[in-house]
This record gives sequence, C-alpha cells and structure tokens, in this order.
Amino acid sequence: MTSSDTVYLLKECNSGTKMAVSSIDEVLDKVNDGEMKNILEESKSHHEKLCDEIHTLLSENHGEEKDPNPLAKGMSWIKTNVKLAMDNNDKTIADIMIDGCNMGIKSLNKYLNQYQNADNTSKNICEKLITIEEKLCRDLKVYL
Repeated sequence: MTSSDTVYLLKECNSGTKMAVSSIDEVLDKVNDGEMKNILEESKSHHEKLCDEIHTLLSENHGEEKDPNPLAKGMSWIKTNVKLAMDNNDKTIADIMIDGCNMGIKSLNKYLNQYQNADNTSKNICEKLITIEEKLCRDLKVYL
C-alpha cells in the first residue's frame, strides 16, 4: 500500500520541476552569454528528465500530476519581467534564477520534513531535485 506522504511528496516535486522549467523558459531567450545559456539549458534538461521520472512514479502510485500554483507562477512572471524591464542583462537573470532556486530548495526541504512517511524512492527524487537546484545556484553565482 502506498503512503499518502509518497504521493504528496511526488506531487510537490512534480510542481517544482514544472515551475523550474517554466522559469528557465521565461529567461532563456534573454540570456546573452553562451555559457550561461548552456548552464540553463542543461538544468532545464535535468528538470525535464526528473519530471518524466516523477510522472511515472505518480502513475505507479495512483497519483495525479500537480501544476505549479497559478498565483506563484504569476508572481514569478511579474517579478521576472519587471526586473528585466528595469535592467535586462545576464546579472539580473542570474539573480532572478538564484532567488527561484533558493525558494525551491527551501520548499523542497520543508516537504521532505513534512512528508516523512514517503518511501525512499520519493525522498531520493526530492533530494535529487534539491541537488539540481543547488548546482544551478552554484553555476550562476559567477554571473552576479
């Protein structure tokens, strides 16, 4: 029998990967530096692969996918576009993306603690997503 914590944790990870992909898509065409663009594209690819894996696990555990909160997604879009309208450069993009990663890392750690009865596979997926977010932060710091 699947723990409801497993499904809830997978749903939050699913939502997080979708939010990350959406955020990267929002800025990708505005990036000037080729290496920074490669970093973002690589991270997007890792998020998409993990999202596919989460989708499979949700199906196996009879769970529905979860889209990002529309309010959070809208606020992210507004923040991104206002900041870029004021200062459209790679430094601003790095700052926006690092803020998003840090919010994601914080939320994912909260969900790991909240859904302690989730199975190890789901916890590992969540930790993998945290690692992807942490790597993106590290990689983008040179652009600040």
